[in-house]
Amino acid sequence: MTTESSYGVERRDVLKGVGAAGLAGLAGCMGGSSGEQISWHAGGQSGTYYPLSNEFKTIVDGNTDHSLTVQSTGASVENVGSLGSGDADFALIQNDVAYFARNGTSLETFEGNPVESLRGVATLYPETIHIVVRPDAGIESLSDMEGKSINTGDLGSGTQVNALQILETVGITTDDFDQQNADFGTAADQLRDGDVEAAFVVGGWPVGAVADLAETADVELLNLDSDTRDDLKDAASWFADDTIPAGTYSDIDQEVNTVSVQAMIATRADYSADVVEAVTAAIFDNLGELTIKTDFISVDTAQDGMSIELHEGAARYFE
Repeated sequence: MTTESSYGVERRDVLKGVGAAGLAGLAGCMGGSSGEQISWHAGGQSGTYYPLSNEFKTIVDGNTDHSLTVQSTGASVENVGSLGSGDADFALIQNDVAYFARNGTSLETFEGNPVESLRGVATLYPETIHIVVRPDAGIESLSDMEGKSINTGDLGSGTQVNALQILETVGITTDDFDQQNADFGTAADQLRDGDVEAAFVVGGWPVGAVADLAETADVELLNLDSDTRDDLKDAASWFADDTIPAGTYSDIDQEVNTVSVQAMIATRADYSADVVEAVTAAIFDNLGELTIKTDFISVDTAQDGMSIELHEGAARYFE
């Protein structure tokens, strides 16, 4: 395992200093003197994936000869499909969705159709489940969400997957509520306008859309008691206890107990091991250049919760 040491600095200097001939040998699949044009799929612009991915772009562009293009997407499930088809080279996804996809289980999209080319690079930070409710909706527990109008996230997104898993744990199926599907920004507008009574938002706190909503509307975050959290963890082993600190969002002055999954970087098995290693090294040798999730992203925790096998290039760096 490498750290921000003389070895990391040395490695970074080598990667930046590789000339045309050396670069061709490094990446294998490149021609000419320019580096690889890397397709990186993120998430919605109102969440955490997109701005964090753009910080990764700045690091990769500045510390390698490669160039990274960030695309806004519907996040985890869509991103897995893009990796499987080869439309994306890297993507941010949730660790639970990664497991479902690689093993062809649990989700209709992947049931019996595993994405065998999916590979892991690194885990990053907890993806906190925010259950945002209108104060006048009468929702004080998950069971109270029966019969309500609820935005469960973009259709096919990791957010929708988690929302339905959570509701099913207390016996609420899609027949028991009015399901709306939209991104975080639209969900915030729906809550503000009274079009939905609750919305699931999954992302490392503070999520921009939730922060903006709390500044302009009266909203609450649903607190999950210990028994509910235990039930959720028993039903789905990828959930972990999480807490949103008091004061994270305007007028929410008490800590909120909830659960989380893990955000991770993924790639595809057939992508160049040399490029994957170079990108991984650039990011984790230059974590000081990040401004987002800096308390969580580290070399030491980058394999915590990794739910699928590592890509060869990532394994070279971390092992």
